[in-house]
Amino acid sequence: MRDARRAVRLLPVDSKAADALRAWSGQEDTTIDLCGLDASGADLTGADLAMGLILETRFEDAVLVGTDLYRADLRYAVLDRADLSRACLVKSVLDEASLRDATLTGTDLGRADLYKTDARGACFRAARLNGASLLGTRLEGADLTGASVQETSFKVQVDERTRVEGLTGSVYGPAYVVGNGVRHELAGRELERWLHQGGATVQVLNSVPDTTTYYARIDDEYPRNSPAGIVRRTNADGLTTDHAFTRNLRWEPTEYLRRYELGHNATDHVEISEAEAAAFIARLTKNPPP
Repeated sequence: MRDARRAVRLLPVDSKAADALRAWSGQEDTTIDLCGLDASGADLTGADLAMGLILETRFEDAVLVGTDLYRADLRYAVLDRADLSRACLVKSVLDEASLRDATLTGTDLGRADLYKTDARGACFRAARLNGASLLGTRLEGADLTGASVQETSFKVQVDERTRVEGLTGSVYGPAYVVGNGVRHELAGRELERWLHQGGATVQVLNSVPDTTTYYARIDDEYPRNSPAGIVRRTNADGLTTDHAFTRNLRWEPTEYLRRYELGHNATDHVEISEAEAAAFIARLTKNPPP
């Protein structure tokens, strides 16, 4: 029996995207890879695209109702006017994606990353945004009626058309209201007042403290006390950045932790102290690699 979770109800017009979807639907235990392809107009209702590689993919006017996109990598994807009602986008990455006029009614976006995501005019009615990271997210004209937020980073851009009636939970600010060429910051009680005036019942929390966490990359050959490398994750002003200490003997940006979280990196790691990280750097700089 064919797996209904891999059924494609309507293939896109683009031949390369259609071929990729045909190949994926006919296989088992493979992750979808649509990077850079144009799957606009496709109907993937109820499909299992969990942990899929959907970077820079075009899904304009696509039907993704009830689709499982758990931990999917949707960076720079274009989902304008797509129907994502009741989809699962838990822990997905939508950084700098476009969701203009998309429908996300009842969609679960728990702990999703929406850094600089363009969601102008999108419908988030009854959506769950608990623990999501909305940093620089554009919500002008968006509809959040009846949605829920819980300890959600809400450093968004809104305007007088943004609807928040029935929005409940708690957020970290500040947010920004734009109009008539002016951008006004709303924080603390002022943000809370703006939300309440719009019909929301939302508590504005104090800012998240800045933190840095260190990790050692380990395996059977490289134990914790002599790891293959170290990585640090910094949360500052609501923005998460990752760096690895490289052979160039300096901290450089890395996708290691992000890929690990998405299930695309099998190398293991453990959390270590700042002192352990400093000791590793001291050993490496004293005896630099060839």
